[in-house]
Amino acid sequence: MPKMKSRRAAAKRFTATGSGKIKRNKAYKSHILEKKSPKRKRNLRKSTLVTAADFKRTKRMLPYI
Repeated sequence: MPKMKSRRAAAKRFTATGSGKIKRNKAYKSHILEKKSPKRKRNLRKSTLVTAADFKRTKRMLPYI
């Protein structure tokens, strides 16, 4: 049986943690930054974990993560 392929777009956006959770970057940081407060922009720099509701879907896109 051939190897399964990862969704390349997902592979570039998500990484696995040591405990098996999936890490992601936050959205809304690319443009229209003038109206966003410095605190909001600072918090958007931090990464976060994929929620439980999306975990199964994300895991299916990345069979080897």
